[in-house]
Amino acid sequence: MTQQPVATSTKLDAAVLKVAGVVVLGAIMSILDVTVVSVALPTFQSEFDATYARVAWTMTGYTLALATVIPLSGWAADRFGTKRLYMVALALFTIGSGLCATADSIGELIAWRVIQGLGGGMLMPLGMTIMTRAAGPHRIGRLMAVLGIPMLLGPITGPILGGWLIDVASWHWIFLINLPIGVVALVYAQLALPRDNAEPSESFDFLGMLMLSPGLALFLYGISTLPETGTVADTKVWLPMLAGGALVVAFVLYSFRPRHPLLDLRLFRNRNLTIATVTMFVFIIAFMGAGLLFPSYFLQVRGETTLTAGLLIAPQGIGAMLTMPIAGMLADRVPVGRTVPFALVLIAAGFFTFTQLGTDTSYWLLCGSLFVMGLGMGGTMMPIMTSALKTLSAAEVARGSTLVNILQQIGGSVGAAVMSVILTSELNGSRPIPGVTDPATGAPLTEAQLAIASQQQPELTQQFPVPPSLIERGLDYAANSFSTTFWVAFGLVLLTFIPAAFLPRRREPSHLLDGDPGEDKRPVPVPIH
Repeated sequence: MTQQPVATSTKLDAAVLKVAGVVVLGAIMSILDVTVVSVALPTFQSEFDATYARVAWTMTGYTLALATVIPLSGWAADRFGTKRLYMVALALFTIGSGLCATADSIGELIAWRVIQGLGGGMLMPLGMTIMTRAAGPHRIGRLMAVLGIPMLLGPITGPILGGWLIDVASWHWIFLINLPIGVVALVYAQLALPRDNAEPSESFDFLGMLMLSPGLALFLYGISTLPETGTVADTKVWLPMLAGGALVVAFVLYSFRPRHPLLDLRLFRNRNLTIATVTMFVFIIAFMGAGLLFPSYFLQVRGETTLTAGLLIAPQGIGAMLTMPIAGMLADRVPVGRTVPFALVLIAAGFFTFTQLGTDTSYWLLCGSLFVMGLGMGGTMMPIMTSALKTLSAAEVARGSTLVNILQQIGGSVGAAVMSVILTSELNGSRPIPGVTDPATGAPLTEAQLAIASQQQPELTQQFPVPPSLIERGLDYAANSFSTTFWVAFGLVLLTFIPAAFLPRRREPSHLLDGDPGEDKRPVPVPIH
């Protein structure tokens, strides 16, 4: 293993930016795919004649695969090399995208989304490891700002691109669009990433894998089944949750025994890492869970096209675009405890508008609120992740990024499941229409369900002749259901202020910095693969 001291310059040179370009391209594919699919859920409902809870598995299956494979990425990166593994992940994601486009049923689509997730799950943690090793941790704030580019492009272009492709072509193209990007990313990675050298690897924790990966998959499966069953008492919910939870608890107790555990929970001895991950976890549950509902409101309650819904969500990404580069630079100079709380105030202010939703709420008000939320989002995620990783040693970065990413995915899965359960439960409370049943399930159709369906398929009002006042009443009920769900998300955002209050408010020395006043001056050995 060759070693060299990390340069003291805080600027990102051409060599670092070349490597960053590979990582950003892979992250764009992964994140774009999530946001593109979010606007396609109503389309999947009509195309495959499936319920919302069923088509939501196209998101959940992807996330389950991500959560299952992320714990392996840290060990695999050391064993096989980051370049080889990153290219395998790119190839798997691209192949999965092509298979998704061939799906003839919702079951097939969910299965291929799992394949896609197995590749996508490794892209972000591997990308963070590659970039941190390339530039050194004294520039990690700027690096996070660069890695934030796909997080900006995803919310802006994903829904717009997805909506446009569905409107002018078909849903198949939201997956086919990944094929040329994947091929370009693979060629770019081969040319730009440093060569991997064969190195002795630490032993693999097979016992830990047998507990953690199935445990996470079972637990998240149980949570994600809640929207379909509507009750925790169903065996499809509590049994996998209980079994998965027991395996995860067993892993936590076991993980402090081996020298090289699958997921290194010893890193939580680092106070900054602990506070940052707890803050991020609570925030992700609220923000990612509610984020899936924004396009659904515009599509189902307001009757907009998928393209229009995508355009209406774009202000959120534009707001983040303005603040994320600034927040990245500040994270290298100003303690995150002094900036993140102000960003959270903006998010809470924007969220509050959505707790007051109606059937005719001003688009100017909603778009303005999304823009304000975006401003806060840009000043929250990257600084928190910077705080989590900045004080780790070089040997801990890969394991630290794995830990951060898996908690992100768990938080996102829990948030999506919780918000879906609340919304589904609220909508099911609507008044049933006498003598009218759902053609797909045979269950009585409620006023809210018929009103939502008629927004996308106006011909249903002819198939089920009902007075206009019933449709209006159903839409009012649906809007109130969304409002109630956003109240829960708003409460979780407020809860984030508690751990955020403990984020570092003083500049603390990094274990890896060399050259900053008052900090460790020793050169840092960085492995060159």
